[in-house]
Amino acid sequence: MQLSYWDRQTWLNGVDYAIVGSGIVGLQTAIHLKKSHPKAKVIILERGSMPQGASTKNAGFACFGSVSELLSDLKTFSETEVLDLVAMRWEGLRLLRQTLQDFDIEYEQLGGFEVFRSSDSRLYNECLEAIPELNDRLAAIFKRPVYEVQRTNESFSGVFNRTIYNQFEGQINTGFMMQSLIQCAHQLGILILNGIQVTNIMASSNGAVLYLDGLELHCKQVAICTNGFASDFFDLEVQPARNQVVITKPIQGLNIKGTYHLEQGYYYFRNVGNRLLLGGGRHLDLIGETTTEMYQTENIQSQLEHLLKTVILPKTPFEIEQRWSGILGIGPQKTPIVKEVMPGIFCGVRMGGMGVAIGSLVGYKLAKLMTTSIR
Repeated sequence: MQLSYWDRQTWLNGVDYAIVGSGIVGLQTAIHLKKSHPKAKVIILERGSMPQGASTKNAGFACFGSVSELLSDLKTFSETEVLDLVAMRWEGLRLLRQTLQDFDIEYEQLGGFEVFRSSDSRLYNECLEAIPELNDRLAAIFKRPVYEVQRTNESFSGVFNRTIYNQFEGQINTGFMMQSLIQCAHQLGILILNGIQVTNIMASSNGAVLYLDGLELHCKQVAICTNGFASDFFDLEVQPARNQVVITKPIQGLNIKGTYHLEQGYYYFRNVGNRLLLGGGRHLDLIGETTTEMYQTENIQSQLEHLLKTVILPKTPFEIEQRWSGILGIGPQKTPIVKEVMPGIFCGVRMGGMGVAIGSLVGYKLAKLMTTSIR
């Protein structure tokens, strides 16, 4: 990479805050830093021509946890940890909708549904029985009952005829969300550089140094917001997890609206207008899907199609129009990592597959941590 004097003066000199990654967390971190320090020079570095992580590859679920997911978490973590995490996700969604208008992100609160295969009676009964107690536990956060039982969409096949409905769940247009966040950043004067590969980050006496394809960028502070790719820089308790997604061509008379969870959230589907989006299947090959490689595999793709044909759209002809993959950041804990890794170097990673919900709050917390840690 060759730079002129003008390039260096405009882009790489006098940087106060450098953000690595232009996903939800990176953009929200930059936005909150710039709002709190309007005169600071804030720059975002993104290795792709567009954001390459999960922020533009997700299904656009504005959710915070289905009944089966929360029950699974309660078996592993304390009640306080689980409830705190739900509260963070709900607050993150509020902050996202506060930063951007609902119209800008096509937010629709159509509700969320958890459906259960007929062969999984144990999980089905366990979840139904847990609804009253879960609603009591969540009352302090939502002030109203969250979960209730409704009849399952009659077009589905091979599932129980009752589903668990969550009135607070919504859906967004992921592309519009990212476009609006980028526009907000530009309006604040935040510089975004795409196609920039950060190869290393080191602390320095004056802050931090980022190495970019033969160049060095010096800044006062740097934030790593690359979620599932964070291990490229430091040894953190976060590992990549690939999720594969398909979307159909428009389906005439599609009667599915809202967001749906199946098999403890390992499968998820929703309508996108009159198309059907389906993602997941990572549990079919947990080792193989622990990767940052964004491609599709035959076994998971065939299972996604089988699920569409036999369970979700058993009587409706459809064609797959597009397939893609996104990389999540998960770990032994579900709470995001927001901390100072070393002097002047910070991170906001491990969204646990809930980046839409929690990403905005992580960005806010990370920006606040950085501004209170200035030496």
